[in-house]
Formats: sequence, C-alpha cells, structure tokens
Amino acid sequence: MERLGTGIGWRPEIADAVERMPGIDWVEAVAENVCPGHLPDSLRRLRERGVTVVPHGVSLGLGGADRPDAGRLTALAERAEALGSPLVTEHIAFVRAGGPLTASPHLEAGHLLPVPRTRDALDVLCENIRIAQDALPVPLAVENIAALIGWPGEEMTEGQFLYEVADRTGVRLLIDVANLHTNHVNRGEDPSKALAELPLEAIAYVHVAGGFERDGVWHDSHAHPVPRPVLDILTDLASRVSPPGVLLERDENFPAPAELEHELSTIRRAVEAGAVERVKAELRAAAGTASGGRGDELFAAAGAGRREAAGGVGGARQAGAERVADVTVAVRRGDETGAAGATRGAFGRPHQEDVDGARQRLALAQAALLSALVAGTPVPEGFDRVRVGVQARALAAKRADVVAKVAPELPVILGDGYRTAFLGYAQTHPMTSGYRRDALSFAEHLLSAGRPGDTGARRELREWWLERSGPAPRSRRPAHRLARATRRVLSRR
Repeated sequence: MERLGTGIGWRPEIADAVERMPGIDWVEAVAENVCPGHLPDSLRRLRERGVTVVPHGVSLGLGGADRPDAGRLTALAERAEALGSPLVTEHIAFVRAGGPLTASPHLEAGHLLPVPRTRDALDVLCENIRIAQDALPVPLAVENIAALIGWPGEEMTEGQFLYEVADRTGVRLLIDVANLHTNHVNRGEDPSKALAELPLEAIAYVHVAGGFERDGVWHDSHAHPVPRPVLDILTDLASRVSPPGVLLERDENFPAPAELEHELSTIRRAVEAGAVERVKAELRAAAGTASGGRGDELFAAAGAGRREAAGGVGGARQAGAERVADVTVAVRRGDETGAAGATRGAFGRPHQEDVDGARQRLALAQAALLSALVAGTPVPEGFDRVRVGVQARALAAKRADVVAKVAPELPVILGDGYRTAFLGYAQTHPMTSGYRRDALSFAEHLLSAGRPGDTGARRELREWWLERSGPAPRSRRPAHRLARATRRVLSRR
C-alpha cells in the first residue's frame, strides 16, 4: 500500500475548492454517493492529476449479525476499480437488524451504531470481514466509530477489540482520532490507552474531524472545526507511529476554502509534532544502550527523524513503506500476517456452528436495541436509558435531515411544518429501507391522513408522490419539478 499523505473528504459541495487546494495528496469519497459509470467530473480530474481516491463505505454493516450483502460488496468493488483505488474502507458498526435471524421486522438505523465488544460480536465481525476481503479486489480497512451509548457486559476495551480484529483477519485499521475523543467524553474511555493497545503497524490511515459538546454529550458532527483535544490525540498517535495518511472529514456546514486549508495546515503541524516526539523517544532509547561505537548510528537516526518531521505525514522512511507493501501483498493473497498467524495457530478459528450461534445471539441483541431506538419499544436491560433516548432523538433528527436532502421538494411543499410532521411520523414508522423509500412512505402517511390541511399543499404533495411512486417518472425534468413546486408554494403565501 502506498503512503497516502494529507487528504480531505471529497464532497460535491466543496468539489471545486478541493481541486484548487494546495498540498492535497488524496481524497476520500463516500462510496454510496459515487456511480462507477458516471464519475463526477471533479473526481475524474483529480484522478487524472494523480490524486488518489479512496471509496469509504457507510452501509455494509460489517458489525451486524447478518453476513455482508453480496450486492453491496459487488457495488463497493466496482467503485474501487472505477476509481483505481489502492484500498477501500468501511466501519466496525451495525446499521440494520431484524429479519430472518430474529423472525422480526427488518429495521434500518440510517446511522453507524456500535457493536458490543464481546467474543460473540468479535467472531461474527471477523467472519464478515473475511467474506468482504474475499469479494474485494483491493485491501480493506475498517474504522472505529463514535458512540453515544455503550453495551452492557462488554469483555474488551476498544484497543483490545481492534487488536483482535486485525490479528485474526489481517485487515488494516482506519483510526478515527475524533471518534476516540467522542468515546472519551461519552464513555469515559482513555484515548491514550486505546492507542497503546492498538497494532500500530496495521494502521492504513487516520481520520480527523470536528464536533460539539451539549449537556455533557459529545456529538461527532463533522460540521465543526477540529478541536484541540482531537489534535492532541493525533499528535499522540504520531508520536508512536508514522501514519501512512491523515484525512480531514467535513460533511456539512462547510466553511470558506481558506478555513479548510488552515485546518489542514494545523493537522500537518500536529503530525509533525508527534514525529518529533517519536524521534526523541527513539534517540533516548538508543542512548540508553549505546556504547562507544554507536555515535555514527545515533547521528544517522537523528538526521532521519528530522527529515521525517520536516516532511510531515508524507515523509515516511523507505523501510516503513516496504513493510506496508509486504503486508498489502500478503492480505491480497489471503495470507496471515503479523501476529494473526500465531493467534490462529494457538486458538484456531471458531467452529462454524459456534459462529452461527454467535450470529443468532448477536441478532437478538441488536434487534432489541435498534427497536428501542427507532420503534419505541422498551430499552433492553443494562443500557443507560437516558443515553438511549438521546441516541433515539439524534437518529430521528438525522433521518429528517437526510430525507430533506434526498427529497428537497418536501420541505418546500410543507414549509415550516416539515420537520415537526416528519419527527411525528418517525416516532411510529421505523425506517425499513433506504432514505428515498422513506421519503415516499412519509408522503403516503400524510396523504392517507388528509394532510397537509392546506388544499393546495396537499395537491402538490400528491403530485410529487405520483411522480415518484409509479414505474417511471411522469416528468424527466427534476429541476423543473422543484422550481414549479417552489413557485406554487410561494404563490399561496
């Protein structure tokens, strides 16, 4: 795997600005928002300039009880090939529950939810990762996520859990230092301890992002500047290992390009500060064992450290790059690497019947939690009820925001009443498919109840629903549909 350098999350809203930013070595694009046959012009131009593009999946649900969906894996593979990517990334999370394993309704979270750090969840996750690795044309890296809630009865710390995942599967790790900070605030977990427990050689790259704190809860918003505590965790990580790549994530509330460039510069300085500390530690360790003939070696080490710090995250030593390449080749072949072989030799893979039993138990637990979050069923025993309530409200709010983006006509037609109407609908109608289906179901719900009260608005909503619920759109000009709806709503005011 190549050294990535410093990058930024590519989003359509900032595509032009990203193309003009100096010092951008690579970008990451949300895989589900990219169509392999119709790549955005901005991404094509970046690729032509030699900028690496990494697809970042959000819907695979590797931490869920079900095996990864073959169609989703194929789609992710197609995006990696279309973008010429050196790897693809996903999350250690579950995003859906219910279905045949639990004989209960299928539920979608529309969000990344934490998996329990238990042996059952670990066995299932590792098998899911192996299934994904076999289906993908390039190496896979998996990301630690932020969490508002913790599972009762967990058996491992985050660092131990991530170590086991990498150890058993050879998968690489995408470490999000903002998520480590989130879990520090929300769950009292020590970021430094997590870093100390990680297999540092397995790190593919690092995410950095901003958020905000409200009522003692940290929200990983990706819509605010990167705070100092997150930068400090990044420096701590860089003092332990030279990360192959570091990327700034920003998903909304985009600032001026100059502000994003300033954040990227701040991130580079945080990495460089960590590199300086790492070299100092290496020199101190070497000095402790040095004898008379070691002076030249220490001088050479010091020079290499200064060059690495000066080069920032992209200035890695050749030996490190060779080690990364060796690991990548091994993972592509399916070989075990590092301690993974030793672990399997000592303990072996779980028997298939054991994994199947773990899937059943995990399925029941995840369905109970997700049902409490999106369907209003009782909170499972052992969970913090207040935190579950906070998470439930956050999921409903996100759902309303995303539906407004995928169906922008709805807020126009419903006006100020859109959000209140949608949150009321969400309380009794869990999401069972994607957001576009959710938008249609919301419109159907309103129309069946004779809403909205305004006759003109109700007629507009019915026309909107008819346009999209049939086998083919009645009009092939979506921009004109939105403009027409806007004009009609304004004419009623």
